[in-house]
Amino acid sequence: MTLRALVRTVTFVWAAMLAFGGFAAAHEGGAGVSLLRDTEIEGDIHTMMTPIWKTAGLDPDSLHVYLVSDNGINSFVAGGQNIFINSGLLLRADTPNQLIGVLSHETGHIAGGHIYKGAEAMKNASIEQIIAMVAGVAATVVGRGSGGGGAMLGAAGVGERAFLGFSVTQEATADHAAMNYLDATHQSARGLLQFFEKLQSEELLIGEHEDPYLMDHPLTQERIDYVRDHVERSPYSNAPDPPLYVDMLQRSKVKVAAFTEPSTSTLAKYPDHDKSVLARYARAIAYYRMPDLDKALPAVDALIRDYPRDPYFRELKGQMLFENGRIAEAVQPYEQAMKLAPNAPLLRIELAQVYVENNDPTQNKRAIAYLSDALRTEDRDVDAWHLLATAYGRDNQLGMAALSLAEEGLAADNKKNAIQQATRAEHLLPKSSAAYARAQQIHSQAKDLDASD
Repeated sequence: MTLRALVRTVTFVWAAMLAFGGFAAAHEGGAGVSLLRDTEIEGDIHTMMTPIWKTAGLDPDSLHVYLVSDNGINSFVAGGQNIFINSGLLLRADTPNQLIGVLSHETGHIAGGHIYKGAEAMKNASIEQIIAMVAGVAATVVGRGSGGGGAMLGAAGVGERAFLGFSVTQEATADHAAMNYLDATHQSARGLLQFFEKLQSEELLIGEHEDPYLMDHPLTQERIDYVRDHVERSPYSNAPDPPLYVDMLQRSKVKVAAFTEPSTSTLAKYPDHDKSVLARYARAIAYYRMPDLDKALPAVDALIRDYPRDPYFRELKGQMLFENGRIAEAVQPYEQAMKLAPNAPLLRIELAQVYVENNDPTQNKRAIAYLSDALRTEDRDVDAWHLLATAYGRDNQLGMAALSLAEEGLAADNKKNAIQQATRAEHLLPKSSAAYARAQQIHSQAKDLDASD
């Protein structure tokens, strides 16, 4: 099993976006700009944002929210209907309304069809490549003595001056749209104002002349005043956050911190005498990351016993077992998690990984079915396409394996591999089949990609 294949099974899937490849950062150690994938957190953000997206005329099923491992306050949109938020932004959100306000602003950029300076470069980029571009620009800025500034908001976000920059007018338009969405859904814009004020105070602390990267970000006093005026006039400015949203944000913050901060810090923050479910969850994650399965497994088993309808405690147990080589034992908790959350594509991918690694022909066929279903929405997940190719290969469906590798090449923006594998699939698949037609389509689409190795 390769390290990159292992990464997919982690509840937080960390994909290193630089040339040195992926790493499973759920355990201690590691560095760099990374992407965090988590079924629970992404699902909760979708729940909170669905009313906004529907009001904006967008299909919630077509939007993806990705969490970037970075302590700075930042968010941006790129590569279509994809919203990226830093883990630091999530951790710094004091209320759900603040997070919803920021993401409503990003929704305004998507709904407004705002154009990036580097639109062509971003058109076909994989999620990994988008993060690589962002990481590269951030490194360049730091290298120029920017002080590592991370206090930014909006689609401009990190990498603004290179390819994600929006004008002051577009930023103000997104603010206006966000406030309309919030009013239409009877939610407050106060959270958006509070985040703007946080950013403004951080700019003052850093010093406007010390960091041109921050100075170029078009967060103007006029924008802040405009949002403040709206808050003073809106009948919904004092609308409370739904209790469900409060619980979702609190649990997401605890989970992100437990997976990204040193385990010793997590255990100090949540000592054994704290019997709250969040503290128990955090400790289970900390023990797993150390790793100390003698403490982690009893901790997660107790959570499963007390909360049998919660899929994510079972998912965590499956992750613990799988990553410690106990593959056969990991099947049951993952299957139970998927039964409790049947519409979660990331869970299907994780379970499929376990099936494939378990080397059971019956389970391998299930893996093909689950991956095929999950990839209808996770079609840019290069690891999942590779896993599907592996499963097809083990099932002796060589034409479908080649087609999956062609899909992987297309998702990775790899022209050479996409064309080679699509050509191979065309030779192996029945010419009257839908799969053959898809191979031809990939062949045609790949010709528009930039050449890559």
